[in-house]
Amino acid sequence: MHRPSPIENRLAAELAEARPDLVDRYSAELPGARAAVLTRLWRALAHEPLPWVVRRVRGAHGLALWLADGRALHGPHADPFATGAYVTTVRLDGVAHDDPARLMTGLGWPHSAGLAAELGHSAASLALSRAGQEAGAGEWPARDWQWEQRIVDGHPFHPNCRSRPGFSAAEQLAYGPEHRPVVRLETMPVPAGDCLLTGDWPDELRDGGRLLIPVHPWQTAHVLKGGAQPWRAVHPLMSLRTLALPDGTHVKTALSARLTSSVRDISTYSIGAAVTLSSFATDLAARTDGLLHVTRTLGAATADSPDLAAVLRESPQAYAAPGERVLPVAALATTTLPGSPSWLAEFTRLALTVGLRLLELGVALEAHGQNLLVVLSETGAPLRLVYRDLADIRLSPARLTRHGITPPALTGRQITDDETVLRRKLFGSLVAGALAGTAGSGPALADALATAAARLPGTPDLTALLENPLPAKALTLMRLSPEVPGDQWAALPNPLADA
Repeated sequence: MHRPSPIENRLAAELAEARPDLVDRYSAELPGARAAVLTRLWRALAHEPLPWVVRRVRGAHGLALWLADGRALHGPHADPFATGAYVTTVRLDGVAHDDPARLMTGLGWPHSAGLAAELGHSAASLALSRAGQEAGAGEWPARDWQWEQRIVDGHPFHPNCRSRPGFSAAEQLAYGPEHRPVVRLETMPVPAGDCLLTGDWPDELRDGGRLLIPVHPWQTAHVLKGGAQPWRAVHPLMSLRTLALPDGTHVKTALSARLTSSVRDISTYSIGAAVTLSSFATDLAARTDGLLHVTRTLGAATADSPDLAAVLRESPQAYAAPGERVLPVAALATTTLPGSPSWLAEFTRLALTVGLRLLELGVALEAHGQNLLVVLSETGAPLRLVYRDLADIRLSPARLTRHGITPPALTGRQITDDETVLRRKLFGSLVAGALAGTAGSGPALADALATAAARLPGTPDLTALLENPLPAKALTLMRLSPEVPGDQWAALPNPLADA
């Protein structure tokens, strides 16, 4: 019998205080949650360039990983694009592990203790997220935020898919979008002269000579230590720190907690570039013949601190006509879609048409399942795309100039002419992320790519996508090597190679 981990026991005790009616359901969900996290971890062990794994051998009955210290790991074959929880046990030198946190502890690699704690939190929080779900998906939601709250399991490939260290069970229930709460957003008054402000700032967020910066209540309690005032009742979106106001406006807040890989604050660089990028991207989207819209940044402000900043954006709902639905690509897995696999091929063609067109022009989108949204017709056909959150796109001045487009007046990490960086950004997020997560397996992704590619114009970028290994962020390696700045990458086997 599995011995519960300390974090599992702690969340159970907190849940007994906050929601005793969920304790039994939480306990029942724990084995499946551990398997879901273990599956994601096994994918990383099987495919990421981990320096502690020296050889990988595929056999008739599974995969063996030989470690630098002489030990061996054994588990099932690892489809890098599978989203189901198919790994229930991994053997480390013959000892069976069904708990990803204990497996990582047993590996004993540098920084594995910290990652093990995050994996334990991911499994426990995922069980809590699943325990709070209502039976049946019901009708298609009418509002964009309702679609986002249907996404329960988090990132489809990251072992830290539901890791929320620093959040108690009560706080997860109060703020986690999958629990469908209404959150009371707060504001912090700051002298306007102490702020960097770009774009427009609404009158209701001004108080004489002060700006009122929206803050998440978790941030108020744990980082800012009070001083904020209640403002609006809002609905949290899938990113947790972004929330929908009653009028539809989305508010991105700073949330200085480590969720999945990153601490979710907002840099001064992002605030300064927000409106410039928004205007530029809106103009560029017009070159896609109506296939892409970019949600406009209305205003952005920071009190010269990544812990106290906010961005106001229009809702993606603005780009859905009556009868249409707009939803994050990550939410596609929560509903029944018509005509699969033909539907998947058509959606893949739409996404690649837009992504490759912008890449050719000089913009690489971070088009994962959270940033990329799809507009569906009343019958469920994919019509066009909506993109939000421009903070992590990459711009190539050379490509833009070659197409007669004046690059925006920006410097810093978003600007690069490196072809590899540009392609990794788009292919890693769109193909290895959004499309793979929607397809759910390598064979399904390969079929969709092959069908879609036959109808796309030939470009060097398309050739690179179809013929080279597929880049994906090495998310586990990045957590195990925090001393290495920036992204690290895995080269996944191209799904078309086996098609």
